[in-house]
Amino acid sequence: MALPVIAALVFGGTMGMHQYQDVVAVSSSSPWFAGYVDVTATPTFAFEQMGATTNRDAVLSFVVPDPDNGCTPSWGAAYTLDRAGSALDLDRRIARLQQQGGSIAVSFGGLSNSELAVKCTDSAKLLAAYKSVIDRYNINTIDFDLERSGLTDTAAGARRAEVIARLQQQRRSEGKNLAVWVTLPVIPQGLSEDGTNAVSQLLAKGVDLAGVNVMTMDYGASLASGRSMLQGSEDAMTETVRQLGILYDQAGTHLSTATLWSKMGATPMIGQNDEPKEVFTLDDAKGLNAFAKSHNIARMSMWSANRDLACGSNYVTLKIVSDSCSGVKQEKQEFSALLSDGFKGDISLSAGFVTTADPKTAEKPDDPTTSPYPVWSEAGAYLEGTKVVWHHSVYQAKWWTEGDVPDSPVLQEWQIPWELIGPVLPGEKPIPQLTLPEGTYPDWSGTDDYNTGQRVLFNGVPYQAKWWTEGDSPAAASSDANGSPWVPLTQAQINAVLAEKAGAASSAQ
Repeated sequence: MALPVIAALVFGGTMGMHQYQDVVAVSSSSPWFAGYVDVTATPTFAFEQMGATTNRDAVLSFVVPDPDNGCTPSWGAAYTLDRAGSALDLDRRIARLQQQGGSIAVSFGGLSNSELAVKCTDSAKLLAAYKSVIDRYNINTIDFDLERSGLTDTAAGARRAEVIARLQQQRRSEGKNLAVWVTLPVIPQGLSEDGTNAVSQLLAKGVDLAGVNVMTMDYGASLASGRSMLQGSEDAMTETVRQLGILYDQAGTHLSTATLWSKMGATPMIGQNDEPKEVFTLDDAKGLNAFAKSHNIARMSMWSANRDLACGSNYVTLKIVSDSCSGVKQEKQEFSALLSDGFKGDISLSAGFVTTADPKTAEKPDDPTTSPYPVWSEAGAYLEGTKVVWHHSVYQAKWWTEGDVPDSPVLQEWQIPWELIGPVLPGEKPIPQLTLPEGTYPDWSGTDDYNTGQRVLFNGVPYQAKWWTEGDSPAAASSDANGSPWVPLTQAQINAVLAEKAGAASSAQ
């Protein structure tokens, strides 16, 4: 996918003192919507007719190496640019769309074929190939859909990054814009290591990324049981923003949280996904649009415009993905209408933004009186499920942890015991924690002995013995979690006890 950058307009800090400035700056941008159009799919999709509709922009896909010459761009490995002009009348159709006020971006790569940099190892020829596409179709926004070898071939990634940086610099020296988007697979836990490496390579070579567009689709086993496609997509975007902040910091450019969100794009696969159990519904589309607008992301796309209609009655097996219908009950272009709400910017007009670093400003310390959960402490030990506040955000422990800073700059979600839930909201106060009624468990006594699993109350807080103990006060559990024989009950355990007591009381009546 491809789009512009809005960072130059942003001059605030992270969550905290300068949040207001960030929000004002980002909201002055023009987020855009454009569905992907598979140019070589049959039946042919008449994207040129979109010029007369509300959503006139399109991301045309995919330009890949010609099978006979790796440095010659082709559409889907089936048509050279010249051949597409005659056989598909592509040049005229693009010109017609542009004549009606529509804009296009061109996407390189995709799932089924290689990206040009994989097959074309001559940097000069690679630059010429990219430039020929940009010049032929008179565009200023390009997208790299990196999958399979396009994502994992690090030599190709380095070559691509170097050439794109050079091309972008050349065009800017000529007074022309070139927005560069990178589109990557994602799971609810964020980008893979290959994905973060791809972004890192581009930034290291000086590519000014318009943004990162995540493919919020085909999660497979990474989507936890009970989580909807919408929830998985929200998780994926939130985690990608966290990773992107680290990548920019590593590249020497600090970006505020608001700026990072303004560099995000999302592309769901509408209707039936490639994973048989995954269906992105109309309600999911409405929810994703609301989430995206609330975070001021820069672009919204979908795979694909070709599929934005219900399948006909002769299409029997809806679990088999079609490239010409969604597989769900819908009105024609209904997904486009839902996803595009509020995304009325123009691809070509949004290509002129330039990324500049946001100043690092002093951040107000976390205030326990305005934090819904306790502020994280280096001396504290936290059980799975415990929520804390750190740097004005709420985190939840994924497993027992002690001394691990919640916002440690690690790229992969599995490397850190904390899950980012979201920011502390204006006006929040400490959330009263549920406690157990007096007498639920005996008060701790220094003269009694306790076996593994026994529970006591200490200053009103319930604890459970990890092993046999006598004379060891539960007070030491917070300062020496490993050495203490006591562990406090989690809120989930307390809730379970309360529910059990309520059930018993109800049955007694």
